[in-house]
Amino acid sequence: MKERQRKKHRKNQDGRQLQCRISQGTIRDLNNRTVFGNSVLCAQFLRDYADIALLKDVQPEDIEDVSRKYQAYLGISFETDTVKKIRIRPAGAEEEESIPLYLISLVEHKSQVDYNVSMQLLRYMICIWTEYGKEIERRGEGRSSNKSFKYPPILPIVYYEGADKWTADLHLKDRIMMSGIFSDYLPDFTYKLVRNHDYSNEELLDKKDEMSLLMMINKVQTPEDMENFLNSQRDKVERIVRNAPEHILEIICSAIWSLCMKMNVPQEEAELCVEKVRERQMGYWFENVKMDIQAERRKAEEACREAEERVRQAEKRAEKMVEELAEKKAEELAEKREKEAKIEMIVFLCQEYGDTKEAAIMKMMQKCGFSRAEAEKKADVYWKE
Repeated sequence: MKERQRKKHRKNQDGRQLQCRISQGTIRDLNNRTVFGNSVLCAQFLRDYADIALLKDVQPEDIEDVSRKYQAYLGISFETDTVKKIRIRPAGAEEEESIPLYLISLVEHKSQVDYNVSMQLLRYMICIWTEYGKEIERRGEGRSSNKSFKYPPILPIVYYEGADKWTADLHLKDRIMMSGIFSDYLPDFTYKLVRNHDYSNEELLDKKDEMSLLMMINKVQTPEDMENFLNSQRDKVERIVRNAPEHILEIICSAIWSLCMKMNVPQEEAELCVEKVRERQMGYWFENVKMDIQAERRKAEEACREAEERVRQAEKRAEKMVEELAEKKAEELAEKREKEAKIEMIVFLCQEYGDTKEAAIMKMMQKCGFSRAEAEKKADVYWKE
């Protein structure tokens, strides 16, 4: 009895602590700067997806986040952009012979493609190179005006989470008019595009790291995506969560919370999901969330049917309005023609029986309610000289 009470007390206490973390914002919708701002996750991303041999062994300690510096330099702030300074050592080079590589990562989590990313990347690149030259001069290590001076390499990457195809141009020159004619005089570069929907869940899990798990979670945008997630290789997901460092586990919890909110999971259930992940019990997801997904699918289908019915009803109302308007127009036209025939008949009979034009005008004013000017105008039309 006492043991049950202790368990109940501990559960209530854990629930209050979780609610406190939510209210304080330690559990929140996942900001992609949090992901790419983490050196461990950034190193995993570069090793797995940059496809550059020099970065295959990059470690977290080789990466320095300098985002704020360059956003301050630009005088703007992009919430999902990060700039990293990475120490790389060419093959055979000594520790002191490392050179800086700058990484610019733009995160496009919207389904709508931003067609100006190449220009945004160029602004960052100019800032990085300008500041680098000034820094070298401040340290007395050379001058950018010297022949021997070299600027550091920059790797621009766009990470795209949208389900739609990425249709923006990959080259800067394609954003410039008459680039074919002036190609020799224009700056140009391409960027590395990493689209998480280009990778299956199996391919992501084969990387066996937390970054790939986060990419898999971020792929979920529909109930079907969620079902695919739940049908993925459970043992691999559990192993990644079980071995994740505490600070990475918190980011995974935030990703799960964001996913729950995206899928309209009730808050109480979402809190429990997050707590189970924090306890490294991903099995809870695979065993208990499936029914919620089926319910979400049914709700989505019902909402779709309701929307289609509303469209049909709106179309019927529109058709009825068109018919009524056509009938009204026809009645107005018939009435107008009838009135015009009456006017013509008055003028004709006046002329036929020898009445004057003035008599026809007076009769139109009496019979049709015309002003004198209106009656004179009609008499001019139908009186035959």
